[in-house]
Amino acid sequence: MDQQELHKNEEMTDNTAGLTGDVLNADDSVAGTSHLNEAVATENEMEKLQAELAEQKDKYLRLFAEFDNFKRRTAKERIELMQTAGREVITSLLDVLDDCERAEKTMETSQDAAIVKEGVTLVFAKLRSTLEQKGLKPMESVGAAFDPDLHEAITEIPAPTTELQGKVIDQVQKGYYLNDKIIRFAKVVVGK
Repeated sequence: MDQQELHKNEEMTDNTAGLTGDVLNADDSVAGTSHLNEAVATENEMEKLQAELAEQKDKYLRLFAEFDNFKRRTAKERIELMQTAGREVITSLLDVLDDCERAEKTMETSQDAAIVKEGVTLVFAKLRSTLEQKGLKPMESVGAAFDPDLHEAITEIPAPTTELQGKVIDQVQKGYYLNDKIIRFAKVVVGK
């Protein structure tokens, strides 16, 4: 029985020594500074993480600055595009304006109404042609079914025939498309 107790004591000592060896480093074969090496390793990891954080922060700031520059550049390009598009249309209308000024001078000096009428008609034809070249197209509304997506009803009147009920009877102001998009709705009179 003494041997059994001795054996139990040895097992308890081994278990306690194992725990103590892990915590206190009581093993003779292990250097007494192993816990310091772990602290140095943790410190190195911390420095690596801080360096990585600084690198990511720098990347973020550069990306943010690049995006800010991109926004400014695109806003500037958009403004320039709008100004250039307007300039192109105005330049094409300058010829028509010149013709209008010539027609005005002719109206002041000419006594023949037929010549003045013909000149004004030519100027209007040139204006329509120039605007059509830029993508402007008039909307054909009279006789068409009333469509609230295309027309703005000014008033309703009794339709002269049953066929004209719900259709556009008269056009007060023309509607226009620019490159197949409505830029002005037609103001119309609808039959009821």
